[in-house]
Amino acid sequence: MTQVDDLSRSLAVLDQNTSLIVVVELSEASWLVAGLVPGVDRQPLKKLAPDPDALLRLLERWQAEAVKAGQTIGRIALAYEAGRDGFWLARWLQARSIEVHVIHSTSVAVSREHSRAKTDRLDTAMLMRVFLGWLRGERGHCGMVAIPTLEAEDAKRPSRERESLVAERTRIANRMKSTLARLGIRGFKPELRRAPQRLAALRTPEDLPMPPNTLDEIRRDMAQLAVVRGQIEEIEQARLERLEQAPDEGPNAMVRLLARIVGVGVETADMLVQEVLSRNLRDRRAVARYAGLTGAPDESGSKKREKGLAKSGRLLSGSGVLALII
Repeated sequence: MTQVDDLSRSLAVLDQNTSLIVVVELSEASWLVAGLVPGVDRQPLKKLAPDPDALLRLLERWQAEAVKAGQTIGRIALAYEAGRDGFWLARWLQARSIEVHVIHSTSVAVSREHSRAKTDRLDTAMLMRVFLGWLRGERGHCGMVAIPTLEAEDAKRPSRERESLVAERTRIANRMKSTLARLGIRGFKPELRRAPQRLAALRTPEDLPMPPNTLDEIRRDMAQLAVVRGQIEEIEQARLERLEQAPDEGPNAMVRLLARIVGVGVETADMLVQEVLSRNLRDRRAVARYAGLTGAPDESGSKKREKGLAKSGRLLSGSGVLALII
């Protein structure tokens, strides 16, 4: 039976006398590592270069210190906050029998002071507090992120790359329309494929040709738009070829099934499968929270109102779920 992801609290019993608990504050220049070592009164804090081997050696050294103090380490639990480093460190440590958790960055409550102090040392202390609460099985301290496999993470890249390219295509088209509107030229659609051939014939309301620098700028934008359009078509063609080569393997069968629904194309179906349906979410509420489709009540005293959808999840997934519902 598939185990659902309930990452709001730990289900394992915590014994701090036999557990080495470590948090890491990751940055591009250095890693700040804090630990709770059984049998050692001090709470060690060590700054390392971004090197996983050095981190592993530090864990082994702290484990040896606990053994020297008369404690037996049966569990090493390490956590760091989700960020630009992704999940490669978690997978690397898991392959070396280290229990790793990735803290959801928006699930950690922070001070609402306007000018609060923020340093790596304070951040590690905060992460240690919430991680200990999570390990004790208490809700509300923080939430964890499911660590995907490298294959599952890579399967999401085509949809996310296409999303970025579509946004870039829209940005370029809007920029060209704004440039033309500044000259008083309306009704011309620069995003069409035959637009470059018709560009030289455009004239302003004063019956003047387009200024040469502006004409060159729009031509460069059209060339860039053609490149982006070609990349989008390449991604879509690769997806169709993958579905044709292995129609019944892995998530491809579910993609083909969803694509049969009227109004849901292959792109939306693939995004829904890779981003939502492939996750072992706990219940329907978890699906709605991930897609950003939960409510946002505002109740205080006699005031009771609903501010609409929370919109706190992935916008791409939320739009896909709405398309599937409608």
